[in-house]
Amino acid sequence: MSVEQMSVSSLDLPLREPFEISLGTQHNANNLLVTVETENAIGYGEGSPLTPVTGETQEAALATARAAVELLEGRNLADYRNLVSDVRSTFPGMVSALFAVETAILDAYCREREMPLSELFGGSPEPVTTDLTIPILSPEEANDRATRAVEEGFDHLKVKTGTTLEKDVARVEAVHEGAPNAELAVDANQGWTPKETVQFANELQSRGIDCSLIEQPVPADDVKGLARARNAVSIPVAADEAVFTPADAIRVVREDAADVLNVKLGKSGPLAAQDIASIARAANVELMVGCMLESAIGIHTSAHLVAGIGSFSHIDLDGNQLLAEDVIPTTRGSEISIDGPGHGITPE
Repeated sequence: MSVEQMSVSSLDLPLREPFEISLGTQHNANNLLVTVETENAIGYGEGSPLTPVTGETQEAALATARAAVELLEGRNLADYRNLVSDVRSTFPGMVSALFAVETAILDAYCREREMPLSELFGGSPEPVTTDLTIPILSPEEANDRATRAVEEGFDHLKVKTGTTLEKDVARVEAVHEGAPNAELAVDANQGWTPKETVQFANELQSRGIDCSLIEQPVPADDVKGLARARNAVSIPVAADEAVFTPADAIRVVREDAADVLNVKLGKSGPLAAQDIASIARAANVELMVGCMLESAIGIHTSAHLVAGIGSFSHIDLDGNQLLAEDVIPTTRGSEISIDGPGHGITPE
């Protein structure tokens, strides 16, 4: 089960529509694809670098993944934990590149064993239901997007915020009007202060709009501010960009800074995500899973983790729903059907 060959290439995927958040606008997902070949199997991994979040450009991520090849060729996939540990200690902080490399390793290992990736995390590959994200749009466009989402079968929507409170409230109100029976969450992507978070929550309450979650309202390095926001509002608060590693998760838990930890494989990789999930369960903190603008490769990898661990309260795995064309034929809708071996995706 040794690594006979690896390859690294860019994976550029146009979006159906521009995707704007408080950190910028994307028109394409400029990703990377890593393959790991053994005698009997090929494993596939994907990363989706976004400089304001991951700190990487696509070029830097590609260079890191290519450098990792020298550490891995010829090594035994049965030692996958050591392999992952070696590349992560050699290239600290290069999270998108390492997500692609780690996924390809685990996928190849599971394909060699003819087992679904979910079994590596303790469960069978059951279907996973995701929300759909409404980006930063005008109220009219947000209302239209919400109406379309309901028609496509989505009953959980996440609304991007983090601009001005007036515009953010108007956008959420428009989504609520377009999808009055949908459960709503918001994601400020670090765009507010603790005070603005409280003002936003009060504005929604005054309009009778229920909100299930406020995700990362304040800057990632302001954990104390996150705690202040969390303690001042009745809506559950999630830590996203504040949690890349298990150590980050421990800090957020110790400072009582969040009700929910967002486990995003594009930040931590599958194995560390499993550790963060264990920390959350031990601390009685809810779990969320998120994604970047990934194709079915990255999305199904995350869905296998969810199915394997089985204790996620919030599921935000809609990245490939936002693409003009996926790496495999993809049906629009909230249910993600997963299979094996590995994560089950062989890109066309």
